[in-house]
Amino acid sequence: MSSRIAKLREEVRQRRKERARKPTTIALDAMGTDHGPEELLRGAFDAINLIPTLTVIATGPKDRLHSILKHHGWAHERIQIENATQVVEMKESPKDSLRKRDSSVAVAAKLVKEGRAAGMVSPGNTGATMAVAMFQWRTLPGISRPAIAAFIPHPKHPCIFLDAGANVDCRSNHMFHFGIMGAVYSRYMFHCRNPRVGLLSVGEEDSKGNELVFETQELFRDSTLNFRGNAEGRDLFKGQFDVIVCDGFVGNVMLKFGEALVEFIFEHLKSEIQNSVVSQLGALAMMPVFRNFKKTVDYSEYGGAPLLGLNGNCIICHGSSKAKAITNALRTADDLVGARVNQHITELVEKNAHCNPSKMGRKDDPPAQGGHK
Repeated sequence: MSSRIAKLREEVRQRRKERARKPTTIALDAMGTDHGPEELLRGAFDAINLIPTLTVIATGPKDRLHSILKHHGWAHERIQIENATQVVEMKESPKDSLRKRDSSVAVAAKLVKEGRAAGMVSPGNTGATMAVAMFQWRTLPGISRPAIAAFIPHPKHPCIFLDAGANVDCRSNHMFHFGIMGAVYSRYMFHCRNPRVGLLSVGEEDSKGNELVFETQELFRDSTLNFRGNAEGRDLFKGQFDVIVCDGFVGNVMLKFGEALVEFIFEHLKSEIQNSVVSQLGALAMMPVFRNFKKTVDYSEYGGAPLLGLNGNCIICHGSSKAKAITNALRTADDLVGARVNQHITELVEKNAHCNPSKMGRKDDPPAQGGHK
């Protein structure tokens, strides 16, 4: 599985190189991680060495960040520092985070708004990152809500799963837009020509689901998307869909359950192996398999999840992200910009403006609510 995923990623990289790429600047919230700014700056240094056209602007206390770069020998003309005097803590609400106008995440978002950066990466408070980005950038034309797109690995058909926690209360027009954004992301980032879109429900039959599912089905059926009907939870790992849509409440619960399940499996295997000499001998022979599987499900291999639907490019990372995850997140942000995902989302929204327009982009939509790590 890992070799196939690696092959897919390499194909994406090669296609990225083949395109005429312009220099890209990405803002990095250097104060958001649990491990401090040192890990993030190390990730930034590795990223600029990996991508010759990339420039990173790290936001945070200027003197402190310069000191770290100088101490480790990471000072480089393509790693710049933008001063920020405040930090949004993990426990702060999105509303409170907006009051900190000079926080590292707010300054990073401002760089994108002013055109000094093409996108940003943040491993900080998810709700705060979403609130700041929405406040400063607004949504793309025709999009009612942004969504977090998670990547579900599969040997043949990786699945884009959204919303993974940006919106806990959704309407049918929000879910429909999630499908549009997921289809664009799958096509232009993973080169899936005609992404198969599914709607998460309690059964594969059209008659299964709640009122929200039934209303959203109608919108998908009238659209130009390759809608394949309802998807069940088990379909996330079957490869029968390229995009699976759900509301952010369910999506975030499923995402965190999946992360915890992977940790449980590895801990349980480790415990069983330690209790038996025979198991330890067998484990030695299986070690390459274990390593490849762990690499496949390791979030740091993918860096972070894109927050799609905003008038700017944003990658949200785990608060526990270390250098490797930050490097890959910056690379994903660079690819997102190069693939012009936002432009393609806007085009597909316009193409599907005929789909029950009375339910799309209503002014009485309730305020967006972001999930938290």
